[in-house]
Amino acid sequence: MNLKSSLLFFLIICNINFSQQKMNLDILQGIKNPVLVGDTIKLEQNTYHAFIKMEEAAKKDGINLKIVSAHRGYERQKFIWNRKFKKFTEEYSLEPIKAIYEIIKYSTIPGTSRHHWGTEIDIIDEDFSDEENVLMSSKYEKKGIFYEVKQWMNSNSEKFGFYITYNNDPERKGFEHEPWHYSYAPVSKKMLALFLKSDLKKLIKKDEINGSEHFTEEFIEKYKNENILDINPNLK
Repeated sequence: MNLKSSLLFFLIICNINFSQQKMNLDILQGIKNPVLVGDTIKLEQNTYHAFIKMEEAAKKDGINLKIVSAHRGYERQKFIWNRKFKKFTEEYSLEPIKAIYEIIKYSTIPGTSRHHWGTEIDIIDEDFSDEENVLMSSKYEKKGIFYEVKQWMNSNSEKFGFYITYNNDPERKGFEHEPWHYSYAPVSKKMLALFLKSDLKKLIKKDEINGSEHFTEEFIEKYKNENILDINPNLK
């Protein structure tokens, strides 16, 4: 192989690697979908198979697990964000930055949601699936309708690779405790490592994201450290 051919081959390989990395980042940011399996609820394939095993084990113990939220793409997350921003600024008359801090108690900025990865599940008790406003912490506490499910998950979920994402450690910052939100660690840990290579400022400073003009350098750094990284240590 002569010098010209070698250089051409090198450039082709570099282009393939760059394209692959961009595709991976597009998946992590919810722009493109990963390989998903499932019916109405979609999950990354390894996460799906692990959940099925956990679901079967729970049934043997008389517990009926149900996923109410799994994979969520960028457009859906953008819709949720923009709707909340409008509600907080127009209906509640909050200043934009105060509205943003209210939103990020429970909702992520589009492009940064772990739900984009297909590794996250929000769990309830299927026996109470007709209940309204299911994702409320009080319903997972003692005397709450999802208390038995929560107790079973506390004792068994990690055996199947699922860890609570935003735990109730009083020292943890960022998102509020979500007793329903679990992550499949064998895959999501790899996803997080790759996601951290992305340009967060470029990702979220977009006109289509309401309030993004208030995402200062200081805010972005704080959001990264507290909302993205301050999670269950078992998921890092």
